Amino acid sequence: MKDMDFRLDPNPEGMTPSDFTPPHTFTTEDKSEANLFKFKTDDDSILCGVWESAPCREEIEAYPVHEMMTVISGSVTLTHPNGRAETFVAGDTFFVAKGSKLIWEITETMRKYYLIVA
Repeated sequence: MKDMDFRLDPNPEGMTPSDFTPPHTFTTEDKSEANLFKFKTDDDSILCGVWESAPCREEIEAYPVHEMMTVISGSVTLTHPNGRAETFVAGDTFFVAKGSKLIWEITETMRKYYLIVA
């Protein structure tokens, strides 16, 4: 992670199992999740990489970070407190602000690029 500039590969080598998603939120028998940090600051205030998760549904009271994402494959639907739902699929880029209340639902295994600012 010493590279200061790099290309993000949609199918990178070195993805490892991760546990960002609470186990009880997975909605199928598949409970797999993987991540590759391509860049992170010493204090973890900025993170960049590739993440993948099996289908899950999580009600989030306050999104913990500012995050910009681009869906590589699969899909995710965000439902806001007012009932507005938006589905993002391969090629879509979106942003979630820290503190946002929403329902995060991956309806088919999703892989994404992400940039997080804590």
